[in-house]
Amino acid sequence: MTTTLSPREAPAEAIPGKRHILLVFAGLMVTMLLASLDQTIFSTALPTIVGELNGVDHMLWVTTAYILASTIMLPVYGKLGDLIGRKGLFIGAISIFILGSIVGGLAPDMTWLIIGRAVQGLGGGGLMILSQAIIADVVPARERGKYMGIMGGVFALSSVAGPLLGGWFTEGIGWRWAFWMNIPLGALAIVTALFFLRLPKVDHAVPKLDVAGMGLLALASTGLVLTTTWGGTTYDWDSLLILSLITATIVAAVAFVAVERRAAEPIMPLHLFTDRNFNLTTIAGLITGIAMFGALAYLPTYLQMVTGANATEAGFLMIPMMAALLISSIGSGWLVSKFGRYKWMPIAGTVIVGVALMLLSTMTPTLAIWVLCSYLAVMGVGLGLSMQILILIVQNSFPNSQVGTATASNNYFRQIGASIGSAVVGSLFAARLTELLSERMPAGGAGAANSFTPAMVRDLPEAARQVIISGYNDALTPVFLYMVPLVIVAVILLCFVTEKPLATTIERDILPETLETDGATYVRLESFPGRATNTPAETNRQAEPAASARPAAAN
Repeated sequence: MTTTLSPREAPAEAIPGKRHILLVFAGLMVTMLLASLDQTIFSTALPTIVGELNGVDHMLWVTTAYILASTIMLPVYGKLGDLIGRKGLFIGAISIFILGSIVGGLAPDMTWLIIGRAVQGLGGGGLMILSQAIIADVVPARERGKYMGIMGGVFALSSVAGPLLGGWFTEGIGWRWAFWMNIPLGALAIVTALFFLRLPKVDHAVPKLDVAGMGLLALASTGLVLTTTWGGTTYDWDSLLILSLITATIVAAVAFVAVERRAAEPIMPLHLFTDRNFNLTTIAGLITGIAMFGALAYLPTYLQMVTGANATEAGFLMIPMMAALLISSIGSGWLVSKFGRYKWMPIAGTVIVGVALMLLSTMTPTLAIWVLCSYLAVMGVGLGLSMQILILIVQNSFPNSQVGTATASNNYFRQIGASIGSAVVGSLFAARLTELLSERMPAGGAGAANSFTPAMVRDLPEAARQVIISGYNDALTPVFLYMVPLVIVAVILLCFVTEKPLATTIERDILPETLETDGATYVRLESFPGRATNTPAETNRQAEPAASARPAAAN
């Protein structure tokens, strides 16, 4: 005979209330600020940094090194968070990020600057992904929209503050403070996490790490980024090195899939790709990453070189885009939480991003500043409507025991898009700029451009300055138009997303606990601690006997 006992209740302190959620959220906001500031603070400082360190030809690596390192680590943090819990990983990621900031702050040349950015990326990969997964630990999907909308708003605010701080540091106490400021801010984030970040404990045995999968994923990611960075610029596409990189990337990717099919705890489980919404939003996210980072990574440089704005002014010129992103991100999150409808938002947002790219491709050196700012605002509205909602769709498609892995895998492909976008746009921009300056400047002048800073350009004679300005404009603006067909593909894919109802509770795995005594088998169904709510319907569902026990119970 089999009898079903009523489930044990989770400890009272494990059921998060509103105060607990707000304390957790406060800790996440500090970390989001840390991560998002670092992604934007170098945008206005970068032209001066590479000019002082004589490394304009390595400029794209300051951005690409961070993105590549953080991309490789995304699935690692996501999987380990599901296996061993997120709090310790969260604090470790912040510590690695601080170490990278110290290396970058002390960098004597471009090599060490890039190394520092790479170390920052190793930690930074955990800051964003763990923040998004931690929210899923304590907030149901239906209510999660407004919290994730605010997260997007913090990114928008820091995207304004970052360029402004970068400009202020560059023109004042020095660009190295863009690294030094991370130390006290990171320490504050660690203290906040230690005291406020209280999460459900994960009771697992020692995890079986997918070391082979991690290594192969790192090789494939690195090969892809190096191919897109060097191909057609530093090396010809048919050169031995580029062909070898392409071959190595394909081999590593195929080997990765083979390893994941057999791994006990795959870092990127292949069953994720059997979910329609995951596939559609992941491809759309990859395209969004290409468009967003490809377009935005070099806009501050464009603004300084073409409009004559200094670093601080270039930061102010980015405000319209970030203000629009802030409003649309928070507004879309509120609408999702109130009405539960979300499919139309990423579709509309991606369409608007495409329109913004078309507008940006028409920029000229004589374009009025207010018109340029309005183009940027259009881009902000599109990004705010789409970015956070795509993550919410993914999280709503999987149980909480897999939410970290699913979120990280989705973000991985978005970051791959960011890597490709930054690398391809940077490569096309740098190659085209060198070609144009070689054509338009006197012999030897193009080589000197490798050390140009915005201040130096402003002090050039008018004729030479106009050559530089037109070169920057004509090198960058066509690239925006090249990305529009990709965005159209993303819009079409998002039209096929299935709008599943958003969960109103946090579903945990149900574990059967079996007790045999006096010839009878008792089955206790118990949920993991940390369940947000426990409605009567869910309690009844938990109390049902296991499928294998039902025949005995019926007898």
